[in-house]
Amino acid sequence: QVQLEESGGGLVQAGGSLRLSCAASPSTFSINAFGWYRQAPGKQREWVAGFTSGAGTNYADSVKGRCTTYRDNAKTTVYLQMDSLKPEDTGVYYCNVYLSPLGSSRWGQGTQVTVSS
Repeated sequence: QVQLEESGGGLVQAGGSLRLSCAASPSTFSINAFGWYRQAPGKQREWVAGFTSGAGTNYADSVKGRCTTYRDNAKTTVYLQMDSLKPEDTGVYYCNVYLSPLGSSRWGQGTQVTVSS
C-alpha cells in the first residue's frame, strides 16, 4: 500500500523561504507526474506548480519566478522550493502525485504554510 508523507511547512516571515517535500513509500512506487496545490482559508484549492513528461514543469503566474519544483533521481520524492514568500502564499499545500505501477494519483495529507508580514 502506497503512503505519501508531506513535510516542510511552517511559519516564516515575508521574504523567507521554505522547501516542501512529498515522499512516496515504499520505494517500489515511482512518481511519474506531480502537482502542487494550495488552499487558503475560505478559498478554493488552486494549482501552484506541476510536472508531466509531456508538458514539462509549469507554474502558476502567482508563484512564477519565486518557486521551483523538482523530483529526486529516485523518483520517490518531489519538492517545492518557495522563495521570496508573501503573506498571500499562506495556506495548506498539497501534493498530488501520479504513481507507477499503481497507475493512479494520490493526494498528500497537506502541510501548513504561514507567511507573516
